[in-house]
Amino acid sequence: MSAPGVSLEVCNLRKSWGATDVLMGVDFDIQAGGFLTLLGPSGCGKSTALKLISGLEDVSDGQILIAGQDVTAKPAAERNLGMVFQNYALFPHMSVAENIIYGLKVRKIPKATQIASLKRVAELMALSKLLDRKPAQLSGGQQQRVALARVLVSERPLVLMDEPLSNLDAKLRVEIRSEIRSLNKRLGITVVYVTHDQSEALSMSDKVVLMSDGNAVQIGTPKDLYDRPANTFAASFIGTPPMNLLAASDVALPGWVADDATGEQRDVLVGVRPEAMTLDGQGADFRVPCKVASVEYEGSVFLVHLQSQSGAPFIVAHHGADEPEPGQELDVGWANDAAHLFSKASGQRISNR
Repeated sequence: MSAPGVSLEVCNLRKSWGATDVLMGVDFDIQAGGFLTLLGPSGCGKSTALKLISGLEDVSDGQILIAGQDVTAKPAAERNLGMVFQNYALFPHMSVAENIIYGLKVRKIPKATQIASLKRVAELMALSKLLDRKPAQLSGGQQQRVALARVLVSERPLVLMDEPLSNLDAKLRVEIRSEIRSLNKRLGITVVYVTHDQSEALSMSDKVVLMSDGNAVQIGTPKDLYDRPANTFAASFIGTPPMNLLAASDVALPGWVADDATGEQRDVLVGVRPEAMTLDGQGADFRVPCKVASVEYEGSVFLVHLQSQSGAPFIVAHHGADEPEPGQELDVGWANDAAHLFSKASGQRISNR
């Protein structure tokens, strides 16, 4: 139904308002039919990047190429893309059907084509029985489906989505994100998606651009970001709970962390995922003497909150049947290959690990 997706390339993208730099030279690309997510906390520049790609804001510097063509100076109407917004942007006085085909009417698409396209996309998005309703008569999930249908019916090869699921409850978010990913695969459209929710980014994307303070701090597949974070920001942002970061002085370290010349510990932070740690560190490559601060029961796992001897907090995801007690002293451990080393000074991953 939709046109094949197109490639997108962003080169040294910059945006400033006066003396305030919002984007500071961001580069990324996605192939035709791919799903790329801009991920990061509020204020990191991800929504600004989307507005620059769409043409809703002017670029301060850099280049935007869609299907290999430079569109940096083109107005939004000439970029042949669709957008799905956080607030759905539905017309309250129009029916579902009228909302979906509004863009086709504006473009003066023949009536017969409008009707045929409406029928196809309504069936695709399970909206066929709701076409006569007004947006106020729909649930949040149904309204989001209408917003998606309106973009799909326009058959744009590139679709930009700005926090489209943030107004939905947790169950609906999981359902709709699965639908969006399925549509991306089935129709071959290219999707650029903005979110602060790392579970959305990890579950939906071919490529993730992790952003902080106007910079792309790591770009890669979801597995890349999870398995090999490039810096302490990525390590502490990705994962639920995120990676623990412990000072070398808190950890009983193996010899390869020592400086070759002096034998002293390097100035490093040791990162380890909560699920890679065990409460019994007997025979482990790394060990941390610690005390239980509190325990959260999460159904399939206990999240054990601990404090190292220096008072640094960290978490172990414990799947055993035994529940540790607050105040209990433990020797937590983990295997050599679960350890990630970061420079304490720069926060960057140390390349030999």
